[in-house]
Amino acid sequence: MEIYLVTKNQGKLMAAQKVFKDSNIKLLPVEKDYPEIQANSSIQIAEHTSIQVSAELGKPALREDHSICLYALNGLPGPFMSYFGEKMSDKDLLNLFKNQQNRTGYFEVATVLAFPDGKTINSIFKVNFTLSEQSKGELQSGWNRIIMLEGETRTLAEYPESERLHIWEQGYKSIANQLGRA
Repeated sequence: MEIYLVTKNQGKLMAAQKVFKDSNIKLLPVEKDYPEIQANSSIQIAEHTSIQVSAELGKPALREDHSICLYALNGLPGPFMSYFGEKMSDKDLLNLFKNQQNRTGYFEVATVLAFPDGKTINSIFKVNFTLSEQSKGELQSGWNRIIMLEGETRTLAEYPESERLHIWEQGYKSIANQLGRA
C-alpha cells in the first residue's frame, strides 16, 4: 500500500518513517504545498488536509497536526499556534507567565489517514508539558526554547528530535494498528 505523507516537518517525517519502515506500507512525500486551514481543533485541520490530498491524488493521505494548549489561557493558543508564535516570541510568553502559578499545558496531537472515497482513520492524544522559567537551548527556536515535556528538565530546544520520537510516533502507531484491523 502507498500512502502520501503530508508534511515538511523533519520530526514528523522521522516518526512516521520509523513506524511504517517494517510494514508493507510505502510512505510517499507530497511535493505540493497545501495551505493549513484555520479551525477549532487539530483533528479538523489534519482531516481537512488529508481528505483534500487523498481526493486530489487518488491515494490514501496521512497528515498530523498538533496544537499547543496552555491551561492558564483556557487552552489557547490551541490550533492557532502558528499565528500566536508569529506574534509572540518565547521571551514575550515568559513575560506573560512571569507571575503565573500554572505553567502547564499540553500538545493535542491529531493524526488522520484519508482514503479517496472520503473514509478516514483518526488518532488523537495529549502530551503534557511545562513552561520553563527561561529560554534555553539552541537546537530549535521560538516556543521550543521554553517547553519542557512532562518529566523533562530540558526544553525541546536542548535535545535532538530523535530522542523524543517515541512520543510523536503514537499517532502513526495508532493509525497503523487501525489499518491492521480494517
